[in-house]
Amino acid sequence: MTRDQIEAILKNAGATADKDGQSFPEGSNVTFHVAHDGASLSFQKIENVRFDGELAYAKSAKQSLALAISDVFAVAIEGASGQPVRRPAGFL
Repeated sequence: MTRDQIEAILKNAGATADKDGQSFPEGSNVTFHVAHDGASLSFQKIENVRFDGELAYAKSAKQSLALAISDVFAVAIEGASGQPVRRPAGFL
């Protein structure tokens, strides 16, 4: 993906700019799906994203990471603005 594509997806998810980059509305987050040389990883529950050149710096409650933008092949949105947050049965 390109930076423009990722930024468009984040904007559609309701991301707003702040001093730390782009943050998401309460109850929503994104998952980055990344692949490089045949290996793929998913980074879940990302709450904040900041771009610097060809890198995306992402933060969740448990980790901070840097991703090569060109390695991102999909972005999943959970709890996007206007949509209820999905909660499995039995969890509040």
